[in-house]
Amino acid sequence: MKTNEVSFYKTSKANFANTYLQTHILLRSLVLCVALGAASPGMAQPLQPSSGQALPSVDVYKSPECGCCKAWAEHLQKNGFTVILHDVNDVPAARKKLGMPNRYGSCHTAKVGQYLIEGHVPAADIKQLLKEQPKAIGLAVPSMPPGSPGMEGERSVPYDTLLVTQDGNSKVFAHH
Repeated sequence: MKTNEVSFYKTSKANFANTYLQTHILLRSLVLCVALGAASPGMAQPLQPSSGQALPSVDVYKSPECGCCKAWAEHLQKNGFTVILHDVNDVPAARKKLGMPNRYGSCHTAKVGQYLIEGHVPAADIKQLLKEQPKAIGLAVPSMPPGSPGMEGERSVPYDTLLVTQDGNSKVFAHH
């Protein structure tokens, strides 16, 4: 072999070895990731309530422009809920269609399991509702009280989460 051919052969052989080594490492890493994912599937899933059962997803019906509704959805996600946002042009009409009395109205209405959630209800209250499973329409935090989830800021006011009963009346579910 001539010098150029030997040099080309050595370079080609070194390039092949490097490529083979990189591919081998990449494949081994990929197999390891797949194996870890199969061995521990719960590590990448949303938080579970203490009962061990998965939290139901929350469908939120809100105005497309509402920023506090998105902030409330983020609060729910941080607390283990999966949230699906639905932009609607007429929130009161969506509220009426879902079955929440208008007098408890806020900027968004949500559905979780068999219950409706109106306004900036804390995730802990929703979890308690799902645990207790009372016969009710759902929970409501009427209006938009400063300091409630999604309405955080410098100023907070005390507020109540109401349990809206099946006859449309309500009683205090939690004080905040």
